[in-house]
Amino acid sequence: MWALSVENCSIERTVGILGEKWTLLILREAFNGVRRFADIQAGTGAPRQVLSARLAKLVEQDLLRRVPYQEPGQRQRYEYRLTAKGLDLYPILVALMHWGDRYMADPEGAPVVLTHRDCGAPIHLEARCADDHKIPSPREVTPVQGPGYRMPASA
Repeated sequence: MWALSVENCSIERTVGILGEKWTLLILREAFNGVRRFADIQAGTGAPRQVLSARLAKLVEQDLLRRVPYQEPGQRQRYEYRLTAKGLDLYPILVALMHWGDRYMADPEGAPVVLTHRDCGAPIHLEARCADDHKIPSPREVTPVQGPGYRMPASA
């Protein structure tokens, strides 16, 4: 087995952005259509300063974009909307939710079931290769060096 460079690991880089409770809960709210600061705060329970910092980081990373709005008689405020880069995180959040439903849910079952809007059937995620073969287990996957691979400095 070959070694992976700590400085050049996509998982490490992603965890650097997403690997914090409040960030994932903010994204959950965004995927549920919640856009305004006060509503995101109510849905997550995040402290105001923490929420402000996490929203700023998600905007900086181009996962959310700020869109101005103004209620009559009020000052201009901002909504937070998912970008294309942010929308690409949906399978990650669904995978976390499904894992939590399987191993962490109350005995009554999952608190939320995601369904296909057209037919109403529950959705599920599955891994497929580029030739469209279903990958039923991680044991059927082989990591190979990609074009961005670099030897670890300690090797």
